[in-house]
Amino acid sequence: MEIDHDFEGLDTEHLLLRRSRPSDAEAISGYRSDPEVHRHQGWERTDAGEVRAQIEEMAARMPGEPGGWVQLSVIERESGSLVGDVGFSCADGEPGVTKLGYTIAPAFQGRGYATEAVIALASYALDTLGADVVRAYASADNAPSIRVAEKAGMKLVERFEGRDGDEVWFAVRYELRAQR
Repeated sequence: MEIDHDFEGLDTEHLLLRRSRPSDAEAISGYRSDPEVHRHQGWERTDAGEVRAQIEEMAARMPGEPGGWVQLSVIERESGSLVGDVGFSCADGEPGVTKLGYTIAPAFQGRGYATEAVIALASYALDTLGADVVRAYASADNAPSIRVAEKAGMKLVERFEGRDGDEVWFAVRYELRAQR
């Protein structure tokens, strides 16, 4: 995969996807701390200090560079409001595979923003970074997230069970493959 040293952000019809900034931490923490949002997320801590630290850690990483996530804030063009965030990461040990994650604040859900952002990010990963596969995971009971993956053109490739101590959880993996 290519590393994009000149990344400026992604523009869509209704959204701007730009690198998350430390000043975004309060807003991101606000919706990620919502119990209904948090239960579907991979972030263990969602307090503003931890979100800020994660954003600062990701700031030096270029899109397409292995070693962790690149976080983008999703900005509604019309209002300038931060409405969510998306992230992407090279999959460890799987050359050509990019993982995507997405979260839209509850107040902005149901407007198609997640789908619009995921389509833009998947296209960027495939076309600019040269990914062969774009992958998204979701909790098997997170119907809205699954709908986003499907609307973005991803196909279900796996249903699986995981364990965390005595807790058992179920998830799905969706993928979109490059058409080369």
